[in-house]
Amino acid sequence: MKENMRLENGILRIRVPEELDHHSAAQISAQADALIKKREVREVVFDFSETLFCDSSGIGMLMGRYKMMQALGGTVRAVEVQSRVERILLLSGVMKMIPVERMKRGERV
Repeated sequence: MKENMRLENGILRIRVPEELDHHSAAQISAQADALIKKREVREVVFDFSETLFCDSSGIGMLMGRYKMMQALGGTVRAVEVQSRVERILLLSGVMKMIPVERMKRGERV
């Protein structure tokens, strides 16, 4: 999972896997938290370009990183979100707090 995270200029970019479930959410949380605590991170960007599924564990992971970054004075955003996952983020209320950018290139199904 670590190869799915990149930190440059205070921006932690996390490539979210195809399925954001309990297992992957726990891994992302642990690794992201460790980097955020060790390094100076101003923003966390979740790249959802490969993500087709997100359950409540994924929502919890997003909100946990949002709360952590808010406490540190940083920001969180989600990019390249496909319509199926965007609907889950909308219905869960995540989009009220975290900016979400819809997938721009050819939409995957």
